[in-house]
Amino acid sequence: MAWGVLPIALAITLQTMQPATLTWFRFLTAALGLGVILAATGGLPVLRTLTKADWTLLAVALGGLVGNFVLYVIALTYASPTVNQVVTQLSPLLLMLGGVVVFHERFSMRQWLGFALLLIGLPLFFNRRLPELLHLDGGLGRGVALLVLASFIWSIYGLAQKKLLKRLQPQQVLVLLYTGAAIVLIPAAHPTQVLELSTLQVWMLVFCCANTVVAYGAFAESLQHWEASRVSAILTLTPLFTMMTMWVIERAAPGLVRPEQLNVLSFVGAGVVVAGSMLVALRSPKPSAARDVDAAHGGPDLRDLARRNENLQ
Repeated sequence: MAWGVLPIALAITLQTMQPATLTWFRFLTAALGLGVILAATGGLPVLRTLTKADWTLLAVALGGLVGNFVLYVIALTYASPTVNQVVTQLSPLLLMLGGVVVFHERFSMRQWLGFALLLIGLPLFFNRRLPELLHLDGGLGRGVALLVLASFIWSIYGLAQKKLLKRLQPQQVLVLLYTGAAIVLIPAAHPTQVLELSTLQVWMLVFCCANTVVAYGAFAESLQHWEASRVSAILTLTPLFTMMTMWVIERAAPGLVRPEQLNVLSFVGAGVVVAGSMLVALRSPKPSAARDVDAAHGGPDLRDLARRNENLQ
């Protein structure tokens, strides 16, 4: 739900504030807020216990998180919130494909069917604007291209964070990433732009900053307690919350955000994309013998890693 409403608040704030500055504010407040909570509860990570491999994974996750945040916000200047959320359904798909490569998982027939549905649903969603996708010099085409790249980078972040959970608590990983991201973005940020925001935009900025802690905190905790495939399946519901919220805003405050320009076929396409993405993410449990075979050929899948992480706690 938090991620579903987020692009609308971002779009309103971006009418005045630059993408890098908005992203820096989100990371800074998240780092400070989560840092204070962990310091008060004695949960701050002990840096001297981290190995060289841990720091390498943190660097990869940091690059993925910062890249995804910045590209996603830039894409909002070219495409509407619903377009952003539908295209980013590629993220769970790419996360699962990453599981195939990194953890040697296998795609079932149901997952291949979901992959096919996702590829069918995207053209249906863009049925009225397909020619625009061919023009990457600006407009919708550039926005979609940036979203595809952002989804790919996000999947790298998700896989790196999953591996880090074997060594650190979810919130410890996040406080390190938030702090690093805030430092990395300092050269591109212009904090004085906050003085140019309207009252509504200030509240939207506050919401965006709080959303970072809530949404990514929930995501990190879910990876700790549930297998990544089911987490990815829940993420596919995000566009539905965006579409419902946009429907309400377009009627309550016309002109506040970019109009969607969707027809009936677009809604059908969005539904097909969500269904396909969910089929890709959800997996049937494999018998223990099959899991033993997987382990012999390169290690456990994402679900087994999640269970082991939970048992370690």
